Amino acid sequence: MSVESRDEAAWWESAVIYEIALISFQDSNGDGKGDLAGLLSRIDYLKWLGVDAVWLTPIHKSPFRDLGYDISDYCSIDPAFGSLEEFDRLLEALHGAGIRLILDLVPNHTAHDHAWFVESASSRNSAKADWYIWAEPAENGGPPNNWLSRFGGSGWEWCEARRQYYYHSFLVEQPDLNWRNPQVRAAIAETMRFWLDHGVDGFRVDASAVLIKDRLLRDNPPNPEAEGKPPPQRNTTVFTDDRPETMDCIEFIREVIDGYPGRMLCGEVQGKTDRIGHFYGNDRPRLHLPLNFALLDSKWDALSLQATIDAYLNAIPDDGWPVWVIGGHDKQRVASKIGEAQMRVLAMLLMTLRGTPFFFMGDEIGRKRVPIPPGRVHDPFEKLVPGYGLCRDPERAPMRWDDSPDGGFTTGRPWLPLESPDGAANVAGQQRDKRSILALFRALMALRREHIGLQRGEYEPLRSQNDVLAYKRLDDRNEILVALNIAAEPRKFHWQGRGRLLMSTHLDRQAEPVPDASILLRGNEGVIIALEPR
Repeated sequence: MSVESRDEAAWWESAVIYEIALISFQDSNGDGKGDLAGLLSRIDYLKWLGVDAVWLTPIHKSPFRDLGYDISDYCSIDPAFGSLEEFDRLLEALHGAGIRLILDLVPNHTAHDHAWFVESASSRNSAKADWYIWAEPAENGGPPNNWLSRFGGSGWEWCEARRQYYYHSFLVEQPDLNWRNPQVRAAIAETMRFWLDHGVDGFRVDASAVLIKDRLLRDNPPNPEAEGKPPPQRNTTVFTDDRPETMDCIEFIREVIDGYPGRMLCGEVQGKTDRIGHFYGNDRPRLHLPLNFALLDSKWDALSLQATIDAYLNAIPDDGWPVWVIGGHDKQRVASKIGEAQMRVLAMLLMTLRGTPFFFMGDEIGRKRVPIPPGRVHDPFEKLVPGYGLCRDPERAPMRWDDSPDGGFTTGRPWLPLESPDGAANVAGQQRDKRSILALFRALMALRREHIGLQRGEYEPLRSQNDVLAYKRLDDRNEILVALNIAAEPRKFHWQGRGRLLMSTHLDRQAEPVPDASILLRGNEGVIIALEPR
């Protein structure tokens, strides 16, 4: 395969992918919820920013108990978001702007008011009787085993019509599909083809590691590290999560998408870093991009980051393409963890490591967690498992476009509150500031497009010392050095060679010659240096 055809076929290897929670991006009709028309109105922003693809959280018809991940009709658009015709216009406009579109695929469960479940729950003899996970009660009449829901309590719910329990990994209103049933697989494949035929460029698979549960319904063992953790974590999920048979399900999904050239499959996986490699596939391919949250979970110091990056890169197969994610709809805002100054350093790290960068709407303005008053909480995690800091609403609060009270997001009452406009990060203000973190994200993506070594070049780690994380990116003709000061105080970075400064995270130094031996990094400063040939 030629370089040109490979670049087109594997576009995701050089892409920067931007996650959008549609309900919180831009409202067009004053109902306080973002919609397709609102996103359409912001395509110029996406193009200006420089992202290559957009991933949308679910936009299908849903009761919206869990951000739309409780789907009641896979082949539809929820009326709150718009219509299928509006979706087609949006997709055409995104493609016209050179931006690809990725949709969420939710194959593990449906809403309990999905027609499939209504039929399955109506009778043990219905045509879809075996489409969900049903089981007889235990001898005492209670749940079949000790499996727990992630949202608290038993994972089993009684259905009087069938005189059986059904299993739900998440909300009681989100029954799990039975992926051992070939008809279920065929139905999910049909929904995928519906959207692929419309022209979407790929899917992000939700909860891909839990698609199969133990056939024998064996009890999960106690979690020896459960003390102080939320009640749903009191057992170790040996028989409900990451079962070996799950890989066959992912391989089936990959077969469907491989029927459409140039489409991409990424997915939510779980487990420790050393488990992520098997989601790429062995004899049969699985996910193109298993999402990797290691940077979010790492301690924020140079030695820990050095170890985190090394462990991850060693865990993926030689032909696997790396992925780096710094935010998401159910991950706490990293800017609240590391602070505004180091958020700029993280941006440079994200855009210069080998692999595909993912970030979440608002990360580009350094947005922090938004305080949510108790009376405005929507997230079922916080409602059902309170007191453990699990609420995801602070990340899902509407995008702040300007410094008006409702942030330019809506003319009505936003579905979740925004932070006070005083001093809050917003797009308009940062677009006017040539040294803002938004300007930095944009400049980094432009630099990444300009230098093939930053997109596809090899990664060569350097020894991190004195609070400086450092590495090189190499292609056939060029070497690029990245040095990131993880401390708030100046640090001297020693190295050999000469070069030219391409960018500083402070955006106040450019095209400066860099002498041999060392460079003084200011506090919270990262630099990218093009090295002279030796």
